[in-house]
Amino acid sequence: MSRTAAPPPCPLTKATAVLLAYPFRVLVPRRAAPEAATSVAVALLLLAGSVDLVPPSVVIALAAGAGATLAGLRLSRLASRRGTDPTPRAAGVLLDAAVVAAGLTAVVLPLVGIGHTLAVLIGSLVVAALSTAGLYRLPGRSRPAAPVRLRWLVESTGPALGLALAGWLLLPSDGLPVPVRLVAALTLGGLGMAALNAFAGPRRRSGTALCRGGVLLTVGGLVLLATLPSAPAGRVALLAVPPLVFGMLLVAVGAADAADDRESVEPVAAAWPRSVLPAAVLLLASGLHLGAGRAPDRTSVLLALAAVPPLVLRELLRAGDASTSVRRAAHRRPAGRSLRHRRAAPGRWPGTPEPPPERALGVGEGAATAIGAGSTWSPDHSSAWSGLDRRPAAASGTPGDRAALLDALAAIGDVPAPAGALLLVDLHGTEGFGPTAREDVLAEAVHRARAVIAPDDLATGCTGTGFAVVTAAGPVLAYALGTRLLSALSPPYRLAGAMLRVQTSIGLAEVSGAGPADVLRQAELARRRAVQLGRDRVEWYDAFLEEQLVRRLDLERELPGAVARGELDLVYQPVVDLADGQPVGAEALLRWRSPVLGTVLPAELLPVAEDLDLVGELEWWVLDRACRQLSDWSVGVRELWMAVNVTTRELTTPDFVQRLAAVLAAYGVPPERLVVEVSEPRVAGDLSTVVARLAGLRSLGVRTALDDFRAEHASLAQLRRLPIDLLKVGPELVGARPDGQPPLIDVVVNVGERLGVEIVAEELESSTQVEGARRGGCRYGQGFALARPATAERVEAYFEEFPSASR
Repeated sequence: MSRTAAPPPCPLTKATAVLLAYPFRVLVPRRAAPEAATSVAVALLLLAGSVDLVPPSVVIALAAGAGATLAGLRLSRLASRRGTDPTPRAAGVLLDAAVVAAGLTAVVLPLVGIGHTLAVLIGSLVVAALSTAGLYRLPGRSRPAAPVRLRWLVESTGPALGLALAGWLLLPSDGLPVPVRLVAALTLGGLGMAALNAFAGPRRRSGTALCRGGVLLTVGGLVLLATLPSAPAGRVALLAVPPLVFGMLLVAVGAADAADDRESVEPVAAAWPRSVLPAAVLLLASGLHLGAGRAPDRTSVLLALAAVPPLVLRELLRAGDASTSVRRAAHRRPAGRSLRHRRAAPGRWPGTPEPPPERALGVGEGAATAIGAGSTWSPDHSSAWSGLDRRPAAASGTPGDRAALLDALAAIGDVPAPAGALLLVDLHGTEGFGPTAREDVLAEAVHRARAVIAPDDLATGCTGTGFAVVTAAGPVLAYALGTRLLSALSPPYRLAGAMLRVQTSIGLAEVSGAGPADVLRQAELARRRAVQLGRDRVEWYDAFLEEQLVRRLDLERELPGAVARGELDLVYQPVVDLADGQPVGAEALLRWRSPVLGTVLPAELLPVAEDLDLVGELEWWVLDRACRQLSDWSVGVRELWMAVNVTTRELTTPDFVQRLAAVLAAYGVPPERLVVEVSEPRVAGDLSTVVARLAGLRSLGVRTALDDFRAEHASLAQLRRLPIDLLKVGPELVGARPDGQPPLIDVVVNVGERLGVEIVAEELESSTQVEGARRGGCRYGQGFALARPATAERVEAYFEEFPSASR
């Protein structure tokens, strides 16, 4: 019996399918493909339900079931992870139960009816209880200080009542009792504002915030299901589907990110969503309400009036913000002062002495300016402006610096429509010179500033390292003045026959009705922020700046002793051979599990450790723990390496090689299995010593790597002198350049081949970057697209999937 061959597929059909699938494959990461597919399916279901092709109850059941199934699968993986820490597993179990309960609550609606308010409310309470318990056990959560929580509560109450008013206007009045409708509106307003705070707060990119926002959206969707009617306008209930489904998906994604330490520090909250979105929703609801011919009722008027007291309280708190900050600083000063005393060199700061007699410089309109000729310099400049002269004018014969500055600020603030700004300018780099030399540099800086500012502006020298500028210009022009000051102060200064380069930090605060002391304090906080962010910049005071500085003070207070308290931890990110996908090693990454501050990542931790002179203590702890872990791994995988980051400051200590050899011997680790990484941008400061230490490590048998390599002429020339085995490059060298030239990775690989150096492409976040690194000739790869950082147990389980893994 003959069989007829199946006709070949139509080339046009195949090409069409590929064309339609291509944007999805390019735009959607593989990790998020299930969520993207589910979102598309839910959107199609909503479209079908809105045109009555599918009953709304079926749409709700299918959409909620799909979202709960996918989220439950994601969370079940978290619940079943291996590891010694049971906290992420407990969080996964509870959150998994929460999304399953949410899905079941919505799926059973076709059986009990969409308007079955009691059943859905009971399900909402169960979901809220399970989610709260799961969030409490989620890693990386942090509890803000009480003043910060109070401010967020006050600032959120007004917008939350606005959202509640919008809910009252939008919820149907027919068939819904007034108390139920009011409670539902208030609940939706509170949940909506809490979700906005989670998604727009200072840690909005953290997994914990994402998970918390997803929980709030999920509960909000269930509240909508409980209140929206099924008839006669059954399609209205479809409004509950987006927050319900996407909330469950966000719960799963956020929980996984929090467990994987995918925390991105965002110290500044995004203010506009929390201000604009509630107002936009309220305007839309009011327009729809009035457009339907309905007049405002008594409840809507009361809700509108209830939003007024929180707004007044918010302004009162802002007015008292100065005294609160002073008390907070006074409470934290002893710990900070003890740390600064420990860092200060003999004969130098701490403590700002009484300023010596002043000499006038004379600036615009007869205003006397003076410089403290003998004032001392503080290493971190944390008190550089606290030495403003507080003596009365009669004591020195001339107006004190601080008095002249406050008088100028008060004169601007007394006008009917106050406008103006204060710029505090601080110079860095004169600490190695005496008081007279510093005075000469400051005098030259003030002279340069006078050539930039307007004739009516006031420039007053206040300490041996800085001066102040008071301008009547508005905030935008004042910021432009700050950038011009940076340009004017950046050229070198001639000092004792040599050219001295200094760095400049400028803090800017507006004079908009605030008291002179408040403006001075705000400018000082902005100046401190400019110092923390690297100097040579202008920083503008904003409402959340103090919160950032409080966070910094908390870090400085808690970090000393973290090693002794056992709060440090290591996670490990595998390094993979790009040719066959086999793991060849791992990099040890530091995590600080603070019970007060939550999980702190190196990007936030290391700058504080450098300022406190604790980097050496942390790095030797990492080296010891990494070598011990490498010894434990020797039983199953014998030839995988462990990479550890070391700063050039610690590398260049005289006994570094000997101490490292002792650690390797203590754990019986073969030297060739350890890789010491040093950052390329920092080696130029002491290149000869770095070369000697790297050569000593190689003679010991330890492999060396150069991290953060930049394909610049100086870097390439410097590379020839460094005795290294591995060269780590970022993804920016892998992709095509904007000018259409080939990727720079080709140049780096050619140089590496000539020098006998293997190339490691790191921070690979997508399959496109992985393929680009492989095509470019990189032998090894590292990044989330290949393997994420994880605990030792999970990485060991990952290694066991590759029994032949050895290099």
